[in-house]
Amino acid sequence: MAKRIAGFTLILLLLVPAFALARQQKGSSTPPAAVASPQAFIRAANQVLKQMSQLIGLPILHPLKESLRSKAEIRAYLVREEKRDKHPRKRLADELTLKQFGLIPRAFHLNRFMVSLLTQQIAGYYDPKAKEFYIANWIPISDQRMVMAHELTHALQDQHFHIDRWLKAAEPNDDAVAARHAVLEGSATISMIEYELRGMGANVNDLPDIAPFTAMIIGKASSSPGLQNAPPYIRDSLLFPYLSGAIFTQRLLKARNGWPGFYTVFARPPVSTQQVMQPSYYLEDKAPPPVVLPDLKRLLGRRWTQLDQNIFGEFGLQEILKQYLDTTQANEFAPDWWGDRYAILENRRTKAPLLVFRLRLDSAEHTQQFFTAYSALLRKKHATASHVFTAPEYLQFDSAHGSVFFDCRADQCLSMEGAGRAAFDRVVKAMHWPRPPRPTAPGTAAGAARASRAPRAALPAATAASL
Repeated sequence: MAKRIAGFTLILLLLVPAFALARQQKGSSTPPAAVASPQAFIRAANQVLKQMSQLIGLPILHPLKESLRSKAEIRAYLVREEKRDKHPRKRLADELTLKQFGLIPRAFHLNRFMVSLLTQQIAGYYDPKAKEFYIANWIPISDQRMVMAHELTHALQDQHFHIDRWLKAAEPNDDAVAARHAVLEGSATISMIEYELRGMGANVNDLPDIAPFTAMIIGKASSSPGLQNAPPYIRDSLLFPYLSGAIFTQRLLKARNGWPGFYTVFARPPVSTQQVMQPSYYLEDKAPPPVVLPDLKRLLGRRWTQLDQNIFGEFGLQEILKQYLDTTQANEFAPDWWGDRYAILENRRTKAPLLVFRLRLDSAEHTQQFFTAYSALLRKKHATASHVFTAPEYLQFDSAHGSVFFDCRADQCLSMEGAGRAAFDRVVKAMHWPRPPRPTAPGTAAGAARASRAPRAALPAATAASL
């Protein structure tokens, strides 16, 4: 899901002064004398390209185009790329998904906000389609070389590994695309840090654990003028590929003795944000089996249009939990993720959204604990809950945005937000799950819960094993 927020290569201004050199930039208010001329920029870019080629061990295969860009030109590029990168239906699906999960406000204009934010935050970018490197023309000379170190890493990787094609190979799995995006941005961030340290004779194997540094950057991001008003999920999604990707890159560089060994990641990329957030899973080739949903088009009928079906991943689950619970709980439960699949649908007549979310956790014990936490999350998200009915590992209630159902069995959970009980029953039946309990007296949740204390039947063995 992180990839949805930034579908192109960029570097945030708050990351330009990386490592221990962080300092806020003032964008276009920089005195003109501090900005390089086009000729000086091209000379510096060519010099840094040669230095980065030696530093990360990727020979320059062909000359690179470079140019300066104004804010207006960068904005035009962002608008054009957003339209070219996604079909309108996919953009709608992404926005509805984030709203239905409660990660952005329902009245929030996502695309408009992102273009405005990124116009201010981009310091430079490499365009793998045009094979050209651009840098913001208001960036001071003192920081341009750091931007170059980052973006020219992308350029060199593209010459050897065709990064645009490599990213698209993970589609339509959004979580896998986000993981590959983290590889690109994380490795470019580490190479930028090494570029700054090159005069000290240090390399990544000499660097301390970079995780505390990334925590410092996240803290600074909350006070960044550009991100101050952004929903937390947008801020975290923008930072994830750089910061979590940097931790992942550092771990691989140390495990594989430097850059030559690191590049095997392009032949065997991480398959999920889980493998980025927990690099040991990647190194051990540990990945969950796929999670599937039944044919919702057939089950729910013609009144619903399915806009997308995708994977949210460990990063996405962590963000949902952070939105409504505390960070400690989010960090406790998100690593238990062991696969998911969601579908976002829209009512043809009312345009109301429907979210179906199937999640697998790594054990039945963790699922029981997760049920309690996620039930509290759903009640907090839907503050107007009424007709609440609870039973062991089952919750349903009505809200201002439709009915909500949450059912957990063995190591799996299923939630539906936006349709009625009949629709939920059809989905549960198609998954070969036992029929969920029903309230004996609608609106009397406490009595119903007391009447349903018997342990719930486990999933059929075949279903529990195969999803």
